[in-house]
Amino acid sequence: MSKRSVSTGLFLRSYLILGFIVFAFVFLSFRILALQTRDYERYQKAVISQMTTESVIPAERGDIYDTNGVLLATDVTVYRVFISPKDIQAAIKGDEDTEPRPGLDKLIAGKLSELLGADYDTIMTKTAKVNRQDETIKKNVEDAEASLVRQFIAENDLYNMVHLEATAKRYYCYDSLASSVLGFTGTDNNGLYGLEYQYEEELSGTNGIYITARDSYGNEMPTEYESYIEALDGYNITSTLDMYIQYTLENELRTTLADNGADERVCGIVMNVKDGSILGMATIPDFNCNDPWTLDPYFTEKLDTLGYEEDSDEFKKAKSEFLQQSWSNKAITSTYMPGSTFKIITTAMCLEEKVVKVNEQFFCSGAFYVPGYSRAIHCHKTTGHGSETFAEALQQSCNPVLMTIALRLGSAKFYDYFSAFGYLGKTGIDLPGEGNSIFHEYNNFNQVELATASFGQNFTVTAIQHIRGIAAVANGGYLVTPHLVKEMTDSDGNVVYTYDNDSKVRQVISTEVCETITQILEEGVSGNGGAKNAYVAGYRIAAKTGTTEKIDKQLQLGGTYRVGSCVAYAPADDPQVAVLIMVDEPNKGSVYGSIVAAPYVAGVMAAILPYLGVEAVYTEKELENLTKTLPNYIGWSVNDAVQSLGYRGMSYEIVGDGDTVIKTAPAGGSAVRGDGVVYIYTGDTEKSDMVTVPDLVGKSATVANLMVVNSKLNINITGTTNYENGVGAVAVSQSPEAGTEVPKGTIVTVEFRYMDGTD
Repeated sequence: MSKRSVSTGLFLRSYLILGFIVFAFVFLSFRILALQTRDYERYQKAVISQMTTESVIPAERGDIYDTNGVLLATDVTVYRVFISPKDIQAAIKGDEDTEPRPGLDKLIAGKLSELLGADYDTIMTKTAKVNRQDETIKKNVEDAEASLVRQFIAENDLYNMVHLEATAKRYYCYDSLASSVLGFTGTDNNGLYGLEYQYEEELSGTNGIYITARDSYGNEMPTEYESYIEALDGYNITSTLDMYIQYTLENELRTTLADNGADERVCGIVMNVKDGSILGMATIPDFNCNDPWTLDPYFTEKLDTLGYEEDSDEFKKAKSEFLQQSWSNKAITSTYMPGSTFKIITTAMCLEEKVVKVNEQFFCSGAFYVPGYSRAIHCHKTTGHGSETFAEALQQSCNPVLMTIALRLGSAKFYDYFSAFGYLGKTGIDLPGEGNSIFHEYNNFNQVELATASFGQNFTVTAIQHIRGIAAVANGGYLVTPHLVKEMTDSDGNVVYTYDNDSKVRQVISTEVCETITQILEEGVSGNGGAKNAYVAGYRIAAKTGTTEKIDKQLQLGGTYRVGSCVAYAPADDPQVAVLIMVDEPNKGSVYGSIVAAPYVAGVMAAILPYLGVEAVYTEKELENLTKTLPNYIGWSVNDAVQSLGYRGMSYEIVGDGDTVIKTAPAGGSAVRGDGVVYIYTGDTEKSDMVTVPDLVGKSATVANLMVVNSKLNINITGTTNYENGVGAVAVSQSPEAGTEVPKGTIVTVEFRYMDGTD
C-alpha cells in the first residue's frame, strides 16, 4: 500500500472524528438550551421537590350546634403513634458514636403492643422497613394511652424512633342522640353520613401547607422557595334541631318500640310547619355516633338469630348489612304507604275544587264498587259506618266516602294536586340519601288507581314528603322546604350563611280550606274520631291515623305485614308544629296506627307545646281532672295541715289521734287530682291502715276511678285523658300492680287507651 493511500485514510478518519465531535457539541448545545428554556420549569420543579419538603397544616373541622347553641359535635385532640424503622435499625447496629442496641425492635414492638393493643407481629414487620421513617402503629390514641407512650419513650431514649403526632377526632356530645341526622366521620375525620357528609366541604375547611427547603444532609436552609399557606378552618353549623324536642321524640319512639315492637324499626319527625325547619328527627333503634361500627342490641339480636359463625363470610356480610340499616335515616330514605293519613290531602283537593261539602250526607255500607271494576273495595270497618256527614267520614276514616269524592274530582286533577303537594319529587332536604315516592304513571292512573290512592293505598312516599304535605294543610296551604341548617359561621364568628326563612315554594290550596280541615280533624281528636288517642288536655290537636298492609311483601313471603302511623299538628287555632310517627311492622299485639302511633304523638305534643310557649287552655272538665302538687306536711301540726289543704281545695282524712303529722299519703311533692283525698297520718301505720290495690286493667276510666276511690286510694290517669268522649277507652296498665298492699291514699297510676281503633 502506498504512503498516499495511508495518508488519505488517516485524513478521512480524522474528519469523521472531528465531525462527530462537532455534532455532539451542537447536540449538547441545543439540549442545554432546551433545558434552560423549554423544559426549565419542569426541571426546576424536580430540583425543588428534591430540596424541599411539604408539611400539611390540617384545618380544624367545624362544630355542629342545635338551634339554641347546644354543642352537638366537635373535634377533640387524639394522637397518631408512629415509628421510624430507619432510625430503629440504625440504633440496633450502632455507629462510631453509639453502642449497638440489639433487641431494640423487640422491645418497641412488645411495649407498644401492650400499651396500644396493637398486633406484635405487625409492629415487628414495620420495624424492619429500613428505608422508612414513618410507619403508623395506631391512630386516635387517647390522652391516657399517649401519656404511657411518652413515658416509654423517655425511659428508653426513643425520641427519634417512636413518635406521637397530635390529630383530631370527631366527638359527639350525646352519643346516639340525633345520630341519624348528624351521621359520623371516618378515620381521617371526613364525613360519612348525615350532616357530616352533606356539609363535608363546609365543615372540613382547607388544609394549609408549610414548605421547607433542606440541603443534601436534611438541614433546613433559607431559600426563596420556603413558604407558609395558612389553613382555612371549617365553618361551624347551627342546625334547626332542638335538643329538648329531639330527646322527647326519641324517648317516645323508644317507648313505642318497647310497647309495640317493630320488625323494621320506627321513625318520627317534628317540623315547624311555617318554615320547614326540622326540630327533631329520629329512627329507632339507632347507633352511637362515637362508635358507629358497633351494632345496637336490636340488630345484634337479629344477627345472632341467623346462627352464623362469627368468622364466616355470611356473618360478616350480614353484619355489614345490619350496620348499613342502622345508619340509614328511615325518615327520609324509606318509603311506605301512608294509608288513611293521606285522607287529609285527598280532602284538601276535593274541598278546594268544591266537589264536596262538609255537611253533605253519605252512606257507608262497608264496601264500594268502582264503576267498571267487578270487585268491591272495602272500608276498614267492614260492617259499614252507616249514615254520616263528610266531616264524620273523615274523622271515622271511611274509605267509601273518600273514594266517592275522589272519583268526583277525577284522575287528572288528583294527579295535578298530588304533584303540587310535592309528592312526585324529593323535598330537597339537606341530608344525603333522600328517597322518592313510587306512584302510578299518569297514563295508567285510572279510576281504580284513583279510588285506592284516595285513602293512601297502592303507592308509597317518604315520611319527610308526607309531613311536608301535611304541613301545607297546617300552615294555610303553603308548601315549604324541609331543612336542617339554620346558619353557618366562620372561626371568627362571622355569619357566612343564613337560611332564608321564607321557604315557601308555592301555595297549593286556600287558607279557608285548610282551616276547615283543621277544625274537622281537631273535633275528631277531642270528640269520637279515630285519632282520639292523640288527645292532649288543654291543647287542640289536629290528627289523623293510618294503617296499611305491605302487599308486595305479603305476596312474596306470605303472612301479614303492616305499618301503623299517625300525623298531627297543633295548636289547631294557629298551627306551629307537625309530628309524624311511623311504626314499621308492629309485632306485639295491635297493628293499628290509632294504637301503636297516636298515643306517642300525644306524648310528644304534651311535652313540646308548653316548651314552645303554647299556653294550655282547659275546659271545665279538664280543670277538674288537673292535678295539684301536695306540700310536705311532715312535722306540721294537724290543724295547720288541714287549713293548708282547705286553702288548696283538697279533701283529706285524718288517720290517728295525734297532734303532729307523721306522714301523708300521697307523700309530699306528689301530684294529686282535684277529686283525690289526702290521708294525714298522726301515728304509726297499722295493718288496718293498709289496703289492697284493685285490678284495673281492662276497665273504663270511670269504673277504674270509682274502684280506686272505694279502695281509699288516689288515681293518676295517664295516656288518653279524654276518656269522657266516645267509647272504648280502657286501662292497659297500672302501677302498683293489682293485689299489692299499700297505705291508704297511695296514688295508683293507670294508663288508658282507646282500643276500638281499626285505622
